[in-house]
Amino acid sequence: MDRGRDTGHNEDGAGEMPSSAATAGDRPPVPPVDIFRPAAQTAPVVFASPHSGRDYAPDFITQSRLDATTLRRSEDAFVDRLFRRAPEFGAPLIRANFPRAYVDANREAYELDPRMFADPLPDYVITRSPRIAAGLGTIARVVANGEEIYGHPLTFGAARRRIEATHRPYHRALAGLIDDTRQAFGGCLLIDCHSMPSNVTGSRSDHLLGDIILGDCHGTAAAAAMTALAERLLRELGFSVTRNRPYAGGYTTRHYGRPRLGVHVLQIEINRALYLDEAAIAPKPEMADIAARLDDFMAQLCAGARRMVLPEAAE
Repeated sequence: MDRGRDTGHNEDGAGEMPSSAATAGDRPPVPPVDIFRPAAQTAPVVFASPHSGRDYAPDFITQSRLDATTLRRSEDAFVDRLFRRAPEFGAPLIRANFPRAYVDANREAYELDPRMFADPLPDYVITRSPRIAAGLGTIARVVANGEEIYGHPLTFGAARRRIEATHRPYHRALAGLIDDTRQAFGGCLLIDCHSMPSNVTGSRSDHLLGDIILGDCHGTAAAAAMTALAERLLRELGFSVTRNRPYAGGYTTRHYGRPRLGVHVLQIEINRALYLDEAAIAPKPEMADIAARLDDFMAQLCAGARRMVLPEAAE
């Protein structure tokens, strides 16, 4: 099974976005997925970062009507850095290297807007959903600020090649980590790591959203005790925490969360105002403190999760 490039536990995953001026011959190919493993997995926990990818291939930038900086507005920028020490606490971290504006790993494999394509879409493609209506299908029509990405229609053949080269390997690798963890520990807790714009409510206040939103699909993707544990740990570390509004969990949370079978999924959304200069898409000085607090969170969560991942914990 193809489970992505396994980097071991020493690489921090802090690579920057390649220059938009580069050509394919100027840099080695970047794999779609990296897995950062502990020397030995000691916790029944997997961390995932599906939206922090910043490998913007030059041909994608050329194809878009937007510049590279504008395309980056859709990133959960540097979330992989915030969780990069997960292997030190006995848990693997998987990250997608491809950008969300190119292919969104937190969608169905084929969740596409037919208005974006010059040719008809096959019957197996999902063509209607709230995400498609918002312009944010598997291949997005718009970036986070609502600007159209493309000035011309795409072909389904090109879309299929993108999805098969990125989305498919990511989920093969993620499913493999979950299966391996279940076999080793009897269950698995997946933490799907994201960040959210501070002004998502339409207000300029950084505080209306709070610091962190935990999404468990309104209690269906994780045992109540698991969500409560994560919330308590985050609150003890000084974060304000809410649940499920406006983010209850995406495809990953819904698809993999099976608490009665011992697989629990929590989506975590971090307010970007805590650590990111959102205009410059650059880390703030406060990022080091946020990362240190999340290190404490990961350490305590990994220590406390073993007795809670078994199927009977969902009863």
